[in-house]
This record gives sequence, structure tokens and C-alpha cells, in this order.
Amino acid sequence: MKDLSGKVTIITGASGGIGQIIAEKFAQAGSAVAICDVAFEKASALADSLSSAGHNAFAIELDVASEESWQLACAEVVRRVGRVDVLVNNAGINDRGTMMSTDLEKWDRTFSVNLKGAFIGMRAVAPIMREGGGGSIINTCSLASHHGEAFAAYGASKWALRGLTKIAAMDFVDWNIRVNSVSPGVIETELNSGQPYIQPMASLTPMGRNGRGEEVAACMLFLASDDASFITGHDMPVDGGFTAGAAAKYVGKLIAQNA
Repeated sequence: MKDLSGKVTIITGASGGIGQIIAEKFAQAGSAVAICDVAFEKASALADSLSSAGHNAFAIELDVASEESWQLACAEVVRRVGRVDVLVNNAGINDRGTMMSTDLEKWDRTFSVNLKGAFIGMRAVAPIMREGGGGSIINTCSLASHHGEAFAAYGASKWALRGLTKIAAMDFVDWNIRVNSVSPGVIETELNSGQPYIQPMASLTPMGRNGRGEEVAACMLFLASDDASFITGHDMPVDGGFTAGAAAKYVGKLIAQNA
């Protein structure tokens, strides 16, 4: 595990699922962790659990789509621990509408959380990082940002976030702030275990299984650490090889079976 002792990390969407695992791993690596979520009671419970285990963790209620909420959250983090070194923009929602079935209100809401939230967050945190000498921003993208996703709003918002990551990397490079993204494949957590798509996706994934939240967190720990000091503007898929050629591998198997 990377050593993040002395660093301060803000993690959004951190009260459950992958976000909770990221928060736990960052705390265990020595970082002070601000667990930010609209679900404040769940965030507080996680912070209390981590604090009881001897880690520096605290909860902040945050609506990522609100600039005012971001400003209040950042001010609270600075008041408590004095700086921000790492931002993990993990908050996200999914709408399962297609091009023709997506409700425009849901389209706007999905973009508001998945893209606007990260945009506002980066703009709020970057000046604080600059004052502290730099930092690392990590955006949670998705496997959906690498292909024609069935769900229009979700897929489009994640494509846009992957592009925004590169734009921010260039915008903030002179402030010694690195900006990267991580694109998880299907990561099995308590939130999706047993869903009908879990096993089919595992079968299509070249490594033959779905991922674990700990594997996403490990990638983010690396990007947050000084070991990644020359890496910015990149997207790192954590997907068992899916984006590398899942379709080609599947077709290859069919050809081999019928040869």
C-alpha cells in the first residue's frame, strides 16, 4: 500500500460502494480523509468507524452539483486540516435511458452530478492545492467512456469527464497539479451484487471475472502518491482487459471453437 502520510484527501460519493472502499484504503494509507456525500448520515457512520480504528476521517455534507456547497466543504476541510493534497471526484449517478427513452430532466441531472460536479470540484480545490505546492486530482470515469454505451446520459457524461480530465491536466500543470482518471469496469460491490448483468459481464471480460473495489482504490492510491509524479492527463482502465479487446477475444473463441 502506498504511504499517504501527511496528505489530505477529499473523496466525493464516499459513503458507500466503491467510494467507501476508496475512503477506507486512503485512510489506511495514512491520509486524512474528508468523506463527502449528500448521504450525510452514512458518511458520518463511515467517518466514525474509521476514526474508531485510529484514522483521521471526518464527514462533510456535499451536493457536488452546487458551487456554494463545494465552497463550504472546502472551507471546512481547510479549517480542520489546513490543506488539500488529493481530490477524488467519485460521485456519480446512472440513468438507464437510451437515446430515445431518456427523459431530458434525467439527462440534465446525470450531467449535473457526473460532469458539472467534477468541474466545480476541480475549480474549487485547485487554488487550495496550488497554495500547498500542488496535488493530485483523480476523476472516476467508467468503462462506458470507451465505447458506445447503451445508456445515453451516463455514457455521454463519462466520455465528457474523460475529456475534461485532459483539459484540466493541461490547465493545472503549471500549478503542479496532476489530473488523471480511472475507468472501472464492472466492479462487484454490495450495491450491485446479484444484478442480472454481473455474470454476463464477467464472462465477457478477458480476465474472466469482475473487479473488486480494492483494485480501483489501489490504482487511485498510486495516482495520488508521489510515485505517479510524472503522470498527468491519462485515463487508467481497471477493467480486466475489457477495453483492450473483449470483443476480439470473444470472436476469437468462437472462431477457434468452429475451426
